[in-house]
Amino acid sequence: MQIDQLETFLAVANSGGFHRAAESLRISQPAVSARIKALEESLGVALFSRSRGGLAISDAGRTLRPHAEQLLKQAAAARQAVHDLQPGRGGPLQVAASVSISVYVLPEALKRFQKRHPNVNVTIRSGHSKQVLELVLAGEAEIGLARSLVHPEIETVGLREDPLVLTAHRSDHRAVRRVRLQDVAGLPLILFERGSGDWALTQTLFRSSGLVPNIAYEVDSIETAKQMVGRGLGFAFLPQIAIHRDLRAGRLRAVEITNAEPLRRSLDVVHPRHRPLRREAADLIQQLRESVGGK
Repeated sequence: MQIDQLETFLAVANSGGFHRAAESLRISQPAVSARIKALEESLGVALFSRSRGGLAISDAGRTLRPHAEQLLKQAAAARQAVHDLQPGRGGPLQVAASVSISVYVLPEALKRFQKRHPNVNVTIRSGHSKQVLELVLAGEAEIGLARSLVHPEIETVGLREDPLVLTAHRSDHRAVRRVRLQDVAGLPLILFERGSGDWALTQTLFRSSGLVPNIAYEVDSIETAKQMVGRGLGFAFLPQIAIHRDLRAGRLRAVEITNAEPLRRSLDVVHPRHRPLRREAADLIQQLRESVGGK
């Protein structure tokens, strides 16, 4: 089967005749007849029944029709994808990112990127680290941005360390500079993303010392936890990228835990091992490096 044969078949099926199909395709009627004949011979079936009453699509034709439509859609998408990749065409760059990176890292990097590639369309899909990994593995994202993400089928490029910092409101009288883990367990804690890597880290921190944390609130996003800390509702282990400006401005305060190892995470870029990175994707990674370098 050839693309032009399928296009002609659909034109005949949709118009109800060879003459009208020839007009819509801007080819001769004998050319339409030749394409349909060649397609029928390749399939070994008649796609139309011809009678004095006119032309009707056969059972085989009705079976072929949805598949032909789908094949032509895929061919059109393939043409467009290749066309977009030509120099200067600004093809789409698909990015998957964890919510925290989408909020606190991507905007600045994209501002740098846009100046260098004004014609490149960037599509961003946000989710948890597992969802980012799934999008990259499925080919629905060229690069993924997440924290501490490792998989045998992906290449992981570390951007920088992003530890979880115990954070409090600046005026909370319990927010001393240094504290023991036993004391932290008794504080009202705000935890986020149940089941995530951050959740697991904080739970392991307390369980390894035989402690049960006092979880006052559970929320579904880092930003919600940060805003609640900012209103004095409790303490939270927050990524450094989310609070570095607030710490510098004195709106929030970092609390050091003296008898426990810091909760370390890393900001990573991931991409499939078997697919080379496009120039635009590699440059976006460089802009991400520069954006997070001073944070």
